[in-house]
Amino acid sequence: MPVRGRNLVSWNSMLNSFAANGRPNEVLTVFREMLGVNFAPDGFTIVSVLTACAEIGALALGRRVHVYVEKVGLVDNSHVSNALIDLYAKCGSVNDARRIFEEMGLGRTVVSWTSLIVGLAANGFGKEALELFSLMEREKLVPTEITMVGVLYACSHCGLVDDGFRYFDRMKEDYGISPRIEHLGCMVDLLGRAGRVEEAYDYIITMPLEPNAVVWRTLLGSCAMHKKLGLGKVAWERLVELDPGHSGDYVLLSNLYAAVGMWADVHVLRKTMVKDRVRKNPGHSLVELRNSVYEFVMGDRSHPESEQIYEMLADIAERLRREGYIPRTSNVLADIEEEEKETALNYHSERLAIAFALLKSLPGIPIRIIKNLRMCGDCHVAIKLISKVYGREIIVRDRSRFHHFQGGACSCKDYW
Repeated sequence: MPVRGRNLVSWNSMLNSFAANGRPNEVLTVFREMLGVNFAPDGFTIVSVLTACAEIGALALGRRVHVYVEKVGLVDNSHVSNALIDLYAKCGSVNDARRIFEEMGLGRTVVSWTSLIVGLAANGFGKEALELFSLMEREKLVPTEITMVGVLYACSHCGLVDDGFRYFDRMKEDYGISPRIEHLGCMVDLLGRAGRVEEAYDYIITMPLEPNAVVWRTLLGSCAMHKKLGLGKVAWERLVELDPGHSGDYVLLSNLYAAVGMWADVHVLRKTMVKDRVRKNPGHSLVELRNSVYEFVMGDRSHPESEQIYEMLADIAERLRREGYIPRTSNVLADIEEEEKETALNYHSERLAIAFALLKSLPGIPIRIIKNLRMCGDCHVAIKLISKVYGREIIVRDRSRFHHFQGGACSCKDYW
């Protein structure tokens, strides 16, 4: 359909189609086309656009849409306000998410409460998420299944094992919510993070639903963290049956072997990956600067300013070494020389994005990164030091959770 022949329904249909298929960049492209022909968006349009901004971490663009929302009077639309809460939470701007929530006043819905609870929990503000849930209960609002995932997630990341089980029981008894696999997975994570890995395994084998690959993967991650080799192998065997060839599982098992000093097994596992043609999913990182979103992949030299970016990476590496940083080359799943491993770590996509942001943004401005994979342990150590050396807050949203790096520390307390 020609651009000028479209009506609001057709514009929104296009936006919704792209959004439903996980294509946020196309959503934003269509939105710009829509504005280019002076077609006024409605609340449905805005929700799609804000959702797309949240997906790729386009905070500055989301703020511009927020200004438009206030200008045209859509701020009282609860769907739009909920989308704004989700945007700010997913971009790591928790204070803005809270502000929108407060400004909604009596217009808040269960979705509003849930969005902020989940957002707080994901950003590492577990206690605040639980306090908000208590307030929600005092308001006599009934939580949803998703609300309870946020509550259990908050307990897990705060180490509140007893509280987690109490909320889990109340979910069934007080609100009649039957546990889904997501809730059960949270309980496994809760026990695993607390170091109670054997109890986590017992919980899995007695849970009322058939444990899926995500549940066993959670256990394997806990085993790697707490050096539980026997149970780690059990989890690995189940994962091979349920989701063979998943590269992330090989990484977790390799981390477990490395943690217990089984370097020969690490080497064998890497050879197995090559033989079975198991390849790690390519990692990419997004960073937004001056209303544009830039994408980087490992070793990327396609950017027109790549020479300056790599010079900045070299400067970062030198300054980190002065701070005592030693690359954790056990994180590199490749049979290459030690020096090459250090180089491979230094060129991970999130480090390229951070180097670019340090070059192009003003001192003191937070740097926000979105990565499609779980951050490796070495990058986590390095970024903690970068936040200290360069005096920047660095917020990374990886596949696992948010990491707020500041002053040499991370909000995840080194467990993610």
